[in-house]
Amino acid sequence: MKFPGRRKTKHYFPVTERSRESFDEAISRRGNVYVVGIDQLLVDIEIPVTDEFLLEHKFAKGQSFVVDDELAEKIYSYFKEKNQIGGEYPGGAVGNTLHNFSILSESPSVALGAINKHIQVGDYAFKYISNTSSKVNLSYLQPSDRPMGRALTFVTPDCERTFAISKGYMNSLRPESIPAEVIQGASALLLSAYVFRDASAPICQATIHAAKIAKEANVPVVLSLGSSGLVTEQKEFLLPFIKDYADVIAMNSSEAKALNGIDDPLLSSEALLEWVDMVLLTVGAKGLYLAGWCDKDKLRHTKDPLHSKSIPEYNMWEYSRGMRRSRCENPVKIFTHINPFMGGPQVIKNTNGAGDAALAAVLHDLSANLYHRQMVPNSPKHEPVIYPTHRLGKFLNMLIA
Repeated sequence: MKFPGRRKTKHYFPVTERSRESFDEAISRRGNVYVVGIDQLLVDIEIPVTDEFLLEHKFAKGQSFVVDDELAEKIYSYFKEKNQIGGEYPGGAVGNTLHNFSILSESPSVALGAINKHIQVGDYAFKYISNTSSKVNLSYLQPSDRPMGRALTFVTPDCERTFAISKGYMNSLRPESIPAEVIQGASALLLSAYVFRDASAPICQATIHAAKIAKEANVPVVLSLGSSGLVTEQKEFLLPFIKDYADVIAMNSSEAKALNGIDDPLLSSEALLEWVDMVLLTVGAKGLYLAGWCDKDKLRHTKDPLHSKSIPEYNMWEYSRGMRRSRCENPVKIFTHINPFMGGPQVIKNTNGAGDAALAAVLHDLSANLYHRQMVPNSPKHEPVIYPTHRLGKFLNMLIA
């Protein structure tokens, strides 16, 4: 008997052991690459609102900020009674990217954070777990007695999102709950700048501890910057952290400007390469820029027309495979600009989630590179190269459309 519907993998009865997937997938077996991410576990609650609502509550449009639990419950109850809640979904910047990565790659990922140890059917923790891909391993979450955090996501008519965060237990992850052996075996450690908002919170110290473990094990540390307001607020902390630990940073154009004061996305990416090995910078409906390093002897000339903007012929070497700068004898900066997918809508009105999806694609290529290294270790592809090709092309275009 065959299940109905269009499925990539078809299932039949009787179900054999070979076709079944274990809940407790062994992340350590050969060829099973994975990504680890640290997140403030939240439930996203989408609420359509007007600009007047944001003004009335003095909420800065497009930003993320913390509100007390009492105000969050008051707003939630008000819109719930009016039946105006748009939806409730698993949230957290890193959680969304891990989910996208696992769906895209069909490979496991590991989420580190804190979750309520008393889970009941229908509560927020239950909804978080039941709506997250089974490929996202939640076995290493730290149990907590406190309730789950909520992100009230206010969506205005222009599709801009504004986040009011009710913390709950989202910041309670402790350094001793970080599994060193899991991070040491990962293809990347994914972090978000949101965890650094409160330096006194346990999750801040846990994240720094995890970054140190990754750095010592030569595991790439990937940092997403969160929001421009957060970058401005925590700039004194973020700059040294990026220089000391980050290998890849991902952001949008407003976050990049808040970090280094440069408006132009190409020039901003070029400047950021002085601190990291790879930059992913999204520019809304105009697509995204990728920037990185490659050894002069390994440069690959583009097969596409050359383009000049603030950097003349910036895409000349876009077919090159990105490398760690420290592995290059004669390092050269390489850039590419990826336009939105042309098979998509004529006018792009909403790019919410585009950055998470694009970052998931980069993580996919990092993991694919490690997988190939494990399975074909003698391939000349793996001389000193650690990062994937910059030419993600249609792969990324389809994700950010």
